[in-house]
Amino acid sequence: MNIANFPWLTTIILFPIAASLLLPVIPDKEGKTVRWYSLIVGLIDFALIVYAFYTGYDFSNPDLQLVESYPWVPQMGLNWSVGADGLSMPLIILTGFITTLAILAAWPVTFKPKLFYFLILAMYGGQIAVFAVQDMLLFFLVWELELVPIYFLLSIWGGKRRQYAATKFILYTAGGSLFILLSALTMGFYGDTVTFDMRAIALKDFALNFQLALYAGFLIAYAVKLPIIPLHTWLPDAHGEATAPVHMLLAGILLKMGGYALIRMNAQMLPDAHAYFAPVLVVLGVVNIIYAALTSFAQRNLKRKIAYSSISHMGFVMIGIASFTDLGLSGAVLQMVSHGLIGASLFFLVGATYDRTHTLMLDEMGGVAKRMPKIFAMFTTCSMASLALPGMSGFVAELMVFVGFATSDAYSSTFKVIVVFLMAVGVILTPIYLLSMLREIFYGEENKELVSHQALIDAEPREVFIIACLLIPIIGIGFYPKLLTQMYDATTVQLTARLRDSVPTLAQQKEETLKVSLSAPEIGN
Repeated sequence: MNIANFPWLTTIILFPIAASLLLPVIPDKEGKTVRWYSLIVGLIDFALIVYAFYTGYDFSNPDLQLVESYPWVPQMGLNWSVGADGLSMPLIILTGFITTLAILAAWPVTFKPKLFYFLILAMYGGQIAVFAVQDMLLFFLVWELELVPIYFLLSIWGGKRRQYAATKFILYTAGGSLFILLSALTMGFYGDTVTFDMRAIALKDFALNFQLALYAGFLIAYAVKLPIIPLHTWLPDAHGEATAPVHMLLAGILLKMGGYALIRMNAQMLPDAHAYFAPVLVVLGVVNIIYAALTSFAQRNLKRKIAYSSISHMGFVMIGIASFTDLGLSGAVLQMVSHGLIGASLFFLVGATYDRTHTLMLDEMGGVAKRMPKIFAMFTTCSMASLALPGMSGFVAELMVFVGFATSDAYSSTFKVIVVFLMAVGVILTPIYLLSMLREIFYGEENKELVSHQALIDAEPREVFIIACLLIPIIGIGFYPKLLTQMYDATTVQLTARLRDSVPTLAQQKEETLKVSLSAPEIGN
């Protein structure tokens, strides 16, 4: 068998889905065999992801690689078409990494374990498919199918208001998905040829007004998933009721689907419309950063506080996408991966703290560091990463977005000064609410009532291992960002060049520079 022609991405997508179908027939009442089986499946699929990209992916090639295309429903022009480039490859790796750790985080689950792990494994393949598929209709299908496991994971294993949170989640996300379907069908049928292949659609010559309408439709859909204020309210409710492994999937992967699709569909396929909508993205990004940070500061529920923190950090992704600079777009991709790691670690620790204290209210905590020093140390370290401490991945990502936008020549100096100032305010607010959160949980006098009713045992080896696995890449990327940026630089540089050509003033500058360079006399003449 020729390894170079092996269908790696199809295997990576279908393997966990196929493995999940065997769970109902595994003889296991207490869930011990099921959880080991699921963990082994997750590790095998993650190993396949790493091996496929290590052996078959060229970092210097900006185009799609590991491309596979098979006719699926030829009557509808629907193909099973997958591939990976610098935009999707880091997020596919992130999906495998976070999902495998989420399976390990779900070790204490004893209620309907077969159904729980079935949903986790099915979502594993579905989320990878979202980042890999290259057919618009297929993208819509996997986007929709990926929502179903989250709905059941929330509605069955969630907290007291789980039905409300799950229903709100499905209404928001399914409602947004309608805009994906309408826009995809419109793009596919536009022109003389009917195609849903993303590369073919990107070559179509859409009229500007048509692009603007399509861009607005996609933006609404991805604003829900990213999420962008005011379409964000489902996220705090979902996080408020979710269990720790579901938290990790929501914060670590689900939000990144919105950022990825915003780059893939809006920026890459509709560059002329992106030139008009970019200032809107910048303003929305600033609103996300400031509003969510202030809201997080006011939250007394620990899960909702971290949820609003996630919304705030995703504002940097939007600003980076709209920066029209290599550095800014690179920072946006880095921020998605960084926040995936940091968000997953914080929410896992929130779940671990709740398992011991049985409360999420900050007013009912206090002084628990004396009983749980390991959890205190891990929570503090992950919070430092979230507030962008130098040496952590969050610092590098936000700095790249800052500098990338500040040096952009696509905006006026006044607009850049205002935006950078407001971004800086958001960065200042982040350590305020995170450090105050740590103080209320771990410092001060012990809550005698809490201590008398709960056994505040420290972190077990499994929990320390999960956080260590997340901190290694967080710190590694913080000290040496090239570990990650080299994976996607070729793609983001190519995309930025195309986006800059869509801005009339930047295209004119490029043309004038080219004329000057061509007319300049050669040295020595």
